[in-house]
Amino acid sequence: MMEKRWNIKEIEDGFAVETLADSLKIYEVLARLLVERGIKSYNDAKKFFRPSLDSLYDPFLMDGMETGTYRLIQALTENQLITVYGDYDVDGTCATAILYLFLKELDANVDFYIPKRLSEGYGISKLGIDQVKSKGTSLLISVDCGITAIEETEYANQLGMDVIICDHHQPKEELPNALAVLDPLKPGCNYPFKYLSGAGIAFKLAQGLAERIGKREAPLAYLDLAALAGAADIVPLTDENRVIVSEGLRLINESPRPAVAALIEASHLDPGNLTSGQIVFTIAPRINAVGRMGDAERAVELLITKDKTEAMQLAAVLENENYERRKIDVDTFDEAMQLVENSLDLDNEMAIILHQEEWHPGVIGIVASRLVEKYYRPTIMLTTIDGVAKGSARSISNFDIYEALQKCEDSLIHFGGHKAAAGLAIEIEKLNEFKERFNEVVRTSIKETDLMPELTINSELRFSEITPKFLRILDLFAPFGPGNMRPVFLSKNVKVVNTPRIVGNDHLLCSFKQDGTNKVFDCIGFNMKDFYDTLINSNGDLNIVYSIDKTVRDERTFPQFRLKDIKTKEQMQETL
Repeated sequence: MMEKRWNIKEIEDGFAVETLADSLKIYEVLARLLVERGIKSYNDAKKFFRPSLDSLYDPFLMDGMETGTYRLIQALTENQLITVYGDYDVDGTCATAILYLFLKELDANVDFYIPKRLSEGYGISKLGIDQVKSKGTSLLISVDCGITAIEETEYANQLGMDVIICDHHQPKEELPNALAVLDPLKPGCNYPFKYLSGAGIAFKLAQGLAERIGKREAPLAYLDLAALAGAADIVPLTDENRVIVSEGLRLINESPRPAVAALIEASHLDPGNLTSGQIVFTIAPRINAVGRMGDAERAVELLITKDKTEAMQLAAVLENENYERRKIDVDTFDEAMQLVENSLDLDNEMAIILHQEEWHPGVIGIVASRLVEKYYRPTIMLTTIDGVAKGSARSISNFDIYEALQKCEDSLIHFGGHKAAAGLAIEIEKLNEFKERFNEVVRTSIKETDLMPELTINSELRFSEITPKFLRILDLFAPFGPGNMRPVFLSKNVKVVNTPRIVGNDHLLCSFKQDGTNKVFDCIGFNMKDFYDTLINSNGDLNIVYSIDKTVRDERTFPQFRLKDIKTKEQMQETL
């Protein structure tokens, strides 16, 4: 397992930590976690621990909302066909389902359209516009896409359709000539929160429409779908997103719609206790799989059905597609690893750039991420589609891969993305030229220390501080995600209790205690079997980094550590 540098966060405002700990009557370590999140007062903490629907912003603060809702009311009044044009991932399918279901609830004449990933690619296309126009669409509403669809929007206008764009991606200098563009990131939009998911924007449009027609509470029933998208799309779980995901999870756990209940059952999860993490790692891959492997309309059909039997049948389809996707993932990852080991000189090549004509375009992004985890290098995976090398780029924490692609853009057909991930297309004959240029950009931009992954630690923690009250308050920090990650702790001078075990192929099970307390905590380290010998041969104290999760035994819930790393005293002195 790759060695990691440990970085313990420093708190400059120690007075705020002490004051908050005193006012809330909590351990200073918990107050420290709050201050790290920008929470320094009793009232801020109350708002954080009790996310309220009252904190949702007025949808009409979003530029374009007035025009968009007015046009929707016209379409409802005149029974015009409205088509919701979505995307094939969790965010796009949930956004589509939110608007489709809400408009159906209003007896609208509404349809939906999801492009096929393999034949149409991402976003609005002229092919898709032709298809929705052929059905008689008067109003096209894009969700989770469209902010850069300048030519396509103009084409839709020429065909006599009005277009409302609901997107959350970064716009370019020119905006599409749509009737209304809803995107908090666009210039001139003063919406207070800039980081909603695509489904979050769709929810705000539903909110705006509901307010105009006197049904203000109606869209709240769709917060479960907005929560699925918010957790899965890795948007910051702060501010309005925290409210949406918190309330949506409550709906999911108290009264899941047939689709969610079916997905929970198919995934063998515990109903009533779904977390944001389980959405990311268990539910989301199943919804994404049908888009990666074929037609994502099946995901929307699942999300909108009210029939439990149909939901179970469609969830079984998603389960099967996800199984097939995982098999292709494994095979592609194995092939990619062999290429890295046999064909690349990582002492001289700073980036991993791989191309195979037959790789499945639906899985190369996932495999690129896994290669980054294994080798910790900026990674680009490419396949061949219609004679062009197309693929996905993934980065490491201190390297902006979008900026690096910009420096090579005259070698590319097109590219798009952000600091951590991007998509790109290259002419086959320019591949070697691109590899050389990209590697040179990486070589001149990156330091040797950047190639060692860094593990950020929120706070040191003693086992004696882990009390039932501590765990109850820690639970209130959820839902966890970007901007509010599950806290990571360091405990020093711990000793192994009992004999560690390997479960499955790669997972480490062990227990630790710490001097000065009789408390023993069970731990699991996923993909950490390489540490087995370290634990067996340990003659003394170890230092562990972990987050705190839960496990259930005999119908009782216990804390369980999720190990991140283990170091001896000597190793710790070398890498801190």
